[in-house]
Amino acid sequence: MSEFSKGVDRRTVLGGLGALTLGGSGALAAVPALPSAPVGINIIDVGGALALMQQAFDDYRSANPKLVSRITYVKAPAPELASKIKAQQDAGRADLDLVLTGSDGLAAGLEQNLWLKIFPDFAEKFPNIEQNYEPAALNLHKAQGAGFGTVVNYYPSGPLLEYMPERVKQVPTTAEELLAWAKANPNKFMYARPTNSGPGRTFMMGLPYILGDKDPQDPVNGWDKTWAYLQEIGEHIEYYPAGTGATMKEFGDGSRDIIISTTGWDINPRALGIVPKEAKIQTLKGFHWVSDAFFMCVPKGIPNDRLAVVLDIMAHVLTPKMQAYSYDEGYLYPGPAVKDVPLSLAPKRSQEVIAEFGRPEYADLIAKNPIELPLKPDKMVVAFRKWDELVGAKRKR
Repeated sequence: MSEFSKGVDRRTVLGGLGALTLGGSGALAAVPALPSAPVGINIIDVGGALALMQQAFDDYRSANPKLVSRITYVKAPAPELASKIKAQQDAGRADLDLVLTGSDGLAAGLEQNLWLKIFPDFAEKFPNIEQNYEPAALNLHKAQGAGFGTVVNYYPSGPLLEYMPERVKQVPTTAEELLAWAKANPNKFMYARPTNSGPGRTFMMGLPYILGDKDPQDPVNGWDKTWAYLQEIGEHIEYYPAGTGATMKEFGDGSRDIIISTTGWDINPRALGIVPKEAKIQTLKGFHWVSDAFFMCVPKGIPNDRLAVVLDIMAHVLTPKMQAYSYDEGYLYPGPAVKDVPLSLAPKRSQEVIAEFGRPEYADLIAKNPIELPLKPDKMVVAFRKWDELVGAKRKR
């Protein structure tokens, strides 16, 4: 079940150690021993990874009753994550054991030094991890995770335009054409605030490649064209929703004709009936994929008995059988972060959804276009702040 379907009632809208190069200094930490009595584990999800992976966590609990008494799941918006964990740590509490987050929550936690370093410190729990990851997932694991965030799901993401063909007769194929279309069709184009939206931040990070900006990895000194473009097109956007789900609902009910999407946000809402099956996707000239992932992070301060179980759970959900759950209903297409996880290994429902709502053109788009890393976490935090200041706060009211 997807993040969208869990958040909205469908009836109403719906290397081994030697290979690791992630840095770190000093002696590696000893992996704590597994507990002699079962412990309770609390997992918080701020991006939607539970939609893909909850069954994998539940499978671990069922298979290990001597280690886990219960697993409690909590959800929260990504912007609230860092303050929630920092408040607990400042109070000397360790209420959350494992965090499932996108690059936004990962970046915010790194900025405030909230995460326990997993690699290379506890690398022995993850033998051959570099060899087992998909190449693009490994790049994210190294560059974004930086030893503190472990990639659990991966996809090339976007940015994609999603449009309704009966309402959009001349589909934009360049950034200039999209701007002209938005001017001619006020309030019919929409994307969500990047700090809490995968498609929103992918659009923000993809534009520097599309526009030929000076340095796509430097939002301060290298995005002059991007910030100017986002401000100009923002003059024709009614508002920026706090999350992607709102853009899908408004697109589905006809309030918007073009939105920003990703592979998964294209497939999954159509499978759920939130967006009409007939919706189409389009890339813009100069398109580069900006990859994205869900990460597993461990807050500092959790006791060793729970840490031992959390590390064991993390290793468990990176096995091919558990990774096959991440095909889900197309939400993070394709989804698996590790190699050798064919769709045929996924549950029957996942296979049916991808067969009906997937797009054959995705294979060519993924094979024939560059797949770029998102901004590094510190740069992403800066980009979010600049977007809020230069774009979000400047929209017409």
